[in-house]
Amino acid sequence: MKSVYDVVKRPIITEQSMDQVADKKYTFEVATDANKIEIKKAVEEIFKVKVEKVTTINYNGKPKRMGVHSGKRADWKKAVVKLTPDSKTIELFES
Repeated sequence: MKSVYDVVKRPIITEQSMDQVADKKYTFEVATDANKIEIKKAVEEIFKVKVEKVTTINYNGKPKRMGVHSGKRADWKKAVVKLTPDSKTIELFES
């Protein structure tokens, strides 16, 4: 069984994601094999909030070259979590 900290890897802090904080939407990098139900339970357990909706986006790694060697960046998954209106905010994004 996966830990909740294995599901939610790190918060994503960008200009666009910080604009969504006013609407109680928070962005996280999550495990590629995690589904929406696991993400919802993990965020609720870690931050003690109520989640209304989870939206996920899969990103494929870009091909990269280093001289004659070629490879690709890792695939990753992003989740946008919307909290219920009566839920408290996540303090990690406030400062």
